[in-house]
Amino acid sequence: MRFYLDHAATTPLRPEAREAWLAVADVVGNAASTHGAGQDARRVLEESRERAAAVLGCEPIEVVFTSGGTESINTALRGLWAMRRPETAAVVLPDAEHHATMDTVASLATEGAQVRAVAVDELGRIRLDSFERALPGAAVATALVANNEVGTINDAAGLSAASAAAGVPLHLDAVAAWGHLPLSFRALRGDAPAGGGLVAMSVAGHKLGAPVGIGALVVARTARLAPLLHGGAQQRGLRAGTQDVAGAAALAAVLAAVEAERETETERLSCLRDRLIEGIRSVVPTAVLLGDPVDRLPGNAHLLFPGAVGESLLFLLDMAGVAASTGSACQAGVAEPSHVVMAMGRGESDARSVLRFTLGATSTVADVDAVLAVISDAVARASGARSGVRS
Repeated sequence: MRFYLDHAATTPLRPEAREAWLAVADVVGNAASTHGAGQDARRVLEESRERAAAVLGCEPIEVVFTSGGTESINTALRGLWAMRRPETAAVVLPDAEHHATMDTVASLATEGAQVRAVAVDELGRIRLDSFERALPGAAVATALVANNEVGTINDAAGLSAASAAAGVPLHLDAVAAWGHLPLSFRALRGDAPAGGGLVAMSVAGHKLGAPVGIGALVVARTARLAPLLHGGAQQRGLRAGTQDVAGAAALAAVLAAVEAERETETERLSCLRDRLIEGIRSVVPTAVLLGDPVDRLPGNAHLLFPGAVGESLLFLLDMAGVAASTGSACQAGVAEPSHVVMAMGRGESDARSVLRFTLGATSTVADVDAVLAVISDAVARASGARSGVRS
C-alpha cells in the first residue's frame, strides 16, 4: 500500500476537474474560429475565465491561461523584462525562490540583467527591509507568496506595497500558496500605480487538483508585457496558441471548489501536519522543524534529520510505501543540497539532510501514521549510510 505525502509536487485529480474536463472534451471547435462550433468553444472558454477571475480576485480580461506555473513565471519575468525602461537593468530576486524563477532570472542575466539578491531570514522568510532597499530603479521584482520547500508564508501585502511605492512591477509566485491562504489579486494590488506594484501572479492547476498542463497568470490590465510565445493574438496577445478549453474549464472548477473549502481544509491539514511533526519528534528526537513553526502552509512539514542522507531517507521511505520529497519536484533526481536551506544560513550538510512532507485533500491520519511507523528506522539506516561514506 502506498501513502502519498508529496502533494506540493502534484496532487490527485479532483472529481470536479475530471467532470468539467470530460463535459467539455467533446466540444468540437477552435475558440478562435468564427463559425458556430468555434463560438461554442469560445463561450465555454470565456465562462471559465470569468469563473476563474471571480475566485482569483481579478477581472476576466486579466486571466491568461497557461500550461502551468513554469510557463506563467517565465511569461511574467521575461515579459516584464522585455518591456523595461532603457535605463533599468536590475531584477530583484530573493535567495530562496523556486528554480523556475531562479533559472529564468539566470537566463536573463546572460542577456544583461543585473541580479539584486535579497536575503531570507533563518525561517526562510523574505526580509522586507532588504527587499525595499533592492527596489529603486529595478526593472522587475519577484517573490514567493509562501516558500515551496519549507512552507514559510511571506508578507505578500508588504512586498506588494513596497514595490508600488518604488514604482517597480512585481510578480508574485502563488503556486505553492494558492488554495491554502486567503489571496486576492485585486486586494494585494491595491491602488498601485500603472506599471508599478503587483502586476502579475502565477498559479498552477496540478497543485490544486486540476490536470497537469493547465495554469494561469493573472496580469493587471494596465501592465505591459512582451509575449513569451508568438503566432497569434489570443489572450490580449500575451500568450499565442490554440487555447485549452477543457483545461480552462477544469481549472475554473477546481479553483472554485478549493476556495469553497479552504478554511475547513486549512484547519484539517494543520491538525494532520502537527500530528506528523510531533510524532516524528517523539520517535526521532534529533529532528528539527525548518521554516516558521506557526506562519507556514497548513500541509507542509519540512524537517532536518542531522547526520542522515536525504536521498537515502527518500529511498528507504519509498521502499516502505511512503512518498515524500527532499525539496522541489523540479529538482527531483538531482542530488544537490537545498538552496533554500542554505539561504536560511545552514551548511551544505544540513541542506542534504532534509525531507519535505506535504499533505493535501486526500491525506488522512493513516498517511501520517504510516510515516511515524517507519521514520525512526529509516533515519537510523540513512545515518549509517552517511557514516559508511565518510569511512
